[in-house]
Amino acid sequence: MDDYYDDDYSRYVSAAERKGQAAKQLENMRRKGEEPEPVTVTARNIAKTFWGQAWNRHIESFQDYASRLPRGRSYLRQGAVVDLKIGEGEIRAQVLGSELYQVHIRIDKLEPERWTAIRKACAGRISSLIDLLQGKLSPEIIAVLCEPDTGLFPASDEIKLICDCPDWADLCKHLAAVLYGVGARLDEKPELFFLLRGVDRRELLEADWSENVQGETTLDSEDLGGMFGIELDQL
Repeated sequence: MDDYYDDDYSRYVSAAERKGQAAKQLENMRRKGEEPEPVTVTARNIAKTFWGQAWNRHIESFQDYASRLPRGRSYLRQGAVVDLKIGEGEIRAQVLGSELYQVHIRIDKLEPERWTAIRKACAGRISSLIDLLQGKLSPEIIAVLCEPDTGLFPASDEIKLICDCPDWADLCKHLAAVLYGVGARLDEKPELFFLLRGVDRRELLEADWSENVQGETTLDSEDLGGMFGIELDQL
């Protein structure tokens, strides 16, 4: 359902009204000189690419989250996540409910032993950085990266959820909206997933690079971004 009650359950808020409130909030933030990075979802699916969908499927696998995720999806679709920034080991966001709430999600960095095992399993089996970021991977590599216990994605006890709203639940709807918002953001910038987990994605390709013919021309990130139409940060 797209319409829902506000955070204190005192007033019914329509989807259209929520979108209008979010637009006004963004305008106010920009007037103050802030640079919000809102999450906008226009399609039926919140995420469309490999990394975005893999993140959302992983989050949905946590049974403790199940009851709150639908409300989070609704909030996200109505533009309530007016700012979402992903850094190393953390996600910071602002979500509009009955007021503007501050969300902070801490993600434990990937353990070195686990990262080493993943690198060994992937050695020589990923052809390029572009293929990695676009999810053009073999089923065997996808299984390694997405394995719930030993892959790249954080376990539920590696995720620390903080929201300053009055909801008593460990996962409130604002946090749920942000978790889904991460999936949507990874559609645009899949490299942020590796930043979040505190690992260097290039290390998954080191075996391939070591076999390059001496003197072979290597494309830099600007060349890659222009050729394939995706945005890459500095390699």
